[in-house]
Amino acid sequence: MKGRPHDGAMAELYRGDPAVALEVINSILEDGDQAELLIVLRQMVQTFGGVQAVAEQAHLNPTQLYRTLSPKGNLALSSLSAILKAMGLRLAVQPLAASAPGA
Repeated sequence: MKGRPHDGAMAELYRGDPAVALEVINSILEDGDQAELLIVLRQMVQTFGGVQAVAEQAHLNPTQLYRTLSPKGNLALSSLSAILKAMGLRLAVQPLAASAPGA
């Protein structure tokens, strides 16, 4: 993954303030934009030691991780869960509205 100055700056921001990274990821997951999610995950991979380190923690092949996070990558739920777990994060399900189920 070829690093860009912006990606490096964002990785540094996330390293200094992990709450910002969580806000960004949750916002992207709420909107459902996979391209943006891949960008943020690439930036966060830098924050957590790079592709090799995250791939080891996620029990993924580094080449597979490069491809998964590429702009044309196809992020499977199992890969996303493994990557997030390697970063000490997890997915959670929340209701869309504050209304009661079936209302």
